[in-house]
Amino acid sequence: MKLLRDDTGRLHIDTPLMAESLMDKRLLEATATESTFRALPNLNVIKLGGQSIIDRGRQAVLPLLEEIVAARAEHDLLVTTGGGTRSRHVYAIALDLDMPTGVLAKLGSSISEQNALMLSILLAPHGGIKIGHDDLVKLPAYMALGSIPVMHAMPPYGLWEQPPDRGRIPPHRTDSGVFLTAEVVGARRCILVKDEKGLFTGDPKKDPDTDFIDEIEVTELLSLDLDDLPVERAMLRALMTARSVREVFVINGLEPDNLTRALAGENPGTRIYRAS
Repeated sequence: MKLLRDDTGRLHIDTPLMAESLMDKRLLEATATESTFRALPNLNVIKLGGQSIIDRGRQAVLPLLEEIVAARAEHDLLVTTGGGTRSRHVYAIALDLDMPTGVLAKLGSSISEQNALMLSILLAPHGGIKIGHDDLVKLPAYMALGSIPVMHAMPPYGLWEQPPDRGRIPPHRTDSGVFLTAEVVGARRCILVKDEKGLFTGDPKKDPDTDFIDEIEVTELLSLDLDDLPVERAMLRALMTARSVREVFVINGLEPDNLTRALAGENPGTRIYRAS
C-alpha cells in the first residue's frame, strides 16, 4: 500500500478498498483466501459440555480434569465450558416472560461463565486460570507459562445475537463459540466433549437401533436435515466457510482416555470435516 495525494493536497491510502462499497460482490470475492494467519497453530481447543459433563458433577468432571492436567505436559490447551441444564432453565423463564433472543443469549453466557469459574478453581493447583473473551490475545503468554486457561464458550454476541430461523433460542451457543475461538487463533484441533460416542442418525437415548456416524463431511451432514443433532447447526455452517479449522471431533468424555486419544490425533468418536 502507498499514499496518494489528491488535488486538494490531502493524503489517502491507496488500497483496493478505497472509495469502494463493502457490499460489492466482486470486491468481496477479491478478498477471499484459502488460508489466513494462524496465531496459535499448536493450540487444542476443548469444550466440556454443560449438561453432558459438568452437570454430572465430580464423577464425570474430575476424571476429565485429570486427563487435561496430564495432557498439558505435551499439548497447548484452552478449555471452554458449556452452559447445561441451568442455561435451559433460564431460557425457559425468559421465554415465558417474552424476552427476545438477544436477552436469552446474554443470560446463557452468564451460566457458561459460572461453569468456567468452577473448572478454573479445580484446575488452579495445576495452573488453571479463568479468562474472558478479551483475554484471548494473552493466550501465547499463558501457554509459555504452562497455564491451563479456562474460558466460557458462549460467543460474545450477547444482546446483538441474530434472531434464529425458528423460535427464539440463540442459534450461536457454546458449540459455535468454541469453534469460532479455534478458528480465530488458527488452532490445531477443536474437540467437543459430550456424553455420547459422537453423531448418530437418530437419538441413541431414544432409539438404540440408530446408526453411528464415525466421520462425515459437513455439507453432507447438513443435507441429511436430521430432526435433532448433538451439535449446533450454526457451528456446522461456520465450519463450511472456515479458513483454518477444517475438522471438529465429537467424543464421549465419560469413557476414559477418549480425550487423550483425540489430542493424540485419533478419532475416538465422530469427525466432522470440511472437504474443500
